[in-house]
Amino acid sequence: MTQTPASTPTAAARAATPLRPPRRSPSDLPFRFPDAALAERLATERGEPEWLRADRLAAAAAYDALPVEGNQLYTPYVDLRAAVLDEAEPYILDGPAELGDDLRAIEPGSLPDGVQVETMSQWLERDPDAFRRAIEGGASLPEDDKLAQLARGFWSHGRHVEVGAGIKLERPIALRWPAAAPGRALITRTIVTIGDGASASIVEELVPCGPSIECAEAETVPQGFFHGTTEAILGAGSSLAFASIQEFEGGQVTFQHRRAQIGEGAAMQWALAQLGGRLVRSRVDNRLEGDRSTVDQVEIVFGGEQQFFDLTSYTRHIGRDTTGNLLSKGALLDRARSYMKGLITIEKSAIGTDSFLGEFGMNLSRATRAVAIPSLEIDQPDCRRVAHASSVGPIDPTQLFYLESRGIDPDEARKFIVLGFLEPVVARVPLESARERLRELLEEKWAAGVAAAEASAAA
Repeated sequence: MTQTPASTPTAAARAATPLRPPRRSPSDLPFRFPDAALAERLATERGEPEWLRADRLAAAAAYDALPVEGNQLYTPYVDLRAAVLDEAEPYILDGPAELGDDLRAIEPGSLPDGVQVETMSQWLERDPDAFRRAIEGGASLPEDDKLAQLARGFWSHGRHVEVGAGIKLERPIALRWPAAAPGRALITRTIVTIGDGASASIVEELVPCGPSIECAEAETVPQGFFHGTTEAILGAGSSLAFASIQEFEGGQVTFQHRRAQIGEGAAMQWALAQLGGRLVRSRVDNRLEGDRSTVDQVEIVFGGEQQFFDLTSYTRHIGRDTTGNLLSKGALLDRARSYMKGLITIEKSAIGTDSFLGEFGMNLSRATRAVAIPSLEIDQPDCRRVAHASSVGPIDPTQLFYLESRGIDPDEARKFIVLGFLEPVVARVPLESARERLRELLEEKWAAGVAAAEASAAA
């Protein structure tokens, strides 16, 4: 009689053992809904024209064929395992209740002639030819990026901002996007067109969709998914200052894509703050196409608990005498992680380029991890300056010693250093109330991190 070794499970035991879920690759997208059927459903239920249906289907095919990360330099740093969205249901016609309030600052008749702030549906109805020229073919999104094609093919809600030639807006335009509800997916697009010689500023607020939801013991609240684009086209001699404050709740997975097409003598300014969410993947593309065009970009991260931030920046200099100044900063508490990746490309036509890329991380606990990868690709040696810099480390002890020697409490000194490190973005937010709100959020995040560290030390 043959005996089964004790270390070998019997067939009955194997059958009784629950199957483990299949292991996910770090680059596996955590949802299943984007496909041709969803593109068809969006076009049909929203009553869209045939050309838009065809455009959605073309984007769905591109999405299916492209990898999550096309740059081989960055593929080792893709990690989407914190996202669990297999059952997420996308919005089609409905949306979070707060969507009805996101244009609350725009009163009918309050904008000057030549300025439009409207939904995509309103734009299509008002000027179908201009809508088609802007949307069809996805020219304002990179064709080689999978997540950009996700937005192109499957967006359900959008905003359009247009400032006519020569108009200079004194007051910022405020736009608000709520997070997706638990178990839902909200995919959005924002298209901004600034005419020749015009100037404007926009403040984008990314806020929780409602009060926190409590679950029974041993149950978890499903994650929500927010994917948003900002597609900016700047005419000759124009300027746009765009500030974004992301303060989503901890169960949100967030993908963001921003792209600026900058014309001759035009100036683009980005000020981006990433504070909330469980997993955040952000990409910014700047194309300095016109001679003497400029871009000034600052993005900060303040992470805690087990948050993960993946920031990528691409800046392509095409015109002559263009200028780029790009800065990414991250401060991390608890077990938070961040990847900061940037690539400056100087094309042969970009004579006289002046461009700088800086990436700096501040680790505030031993369990945090920050990675900085700045890169240059130069095909035109006749440049004024092309440089990059990076550093990752704890708080500078000499700064701490200086403040403590002036009688400042060590905890207060650390807070001053961290908040001062992040201040460059705060100072560039064009709306005073939004600046104060961002400072409050940073203070709250610091206080929560200190409290968590004290509780852990006492345990």
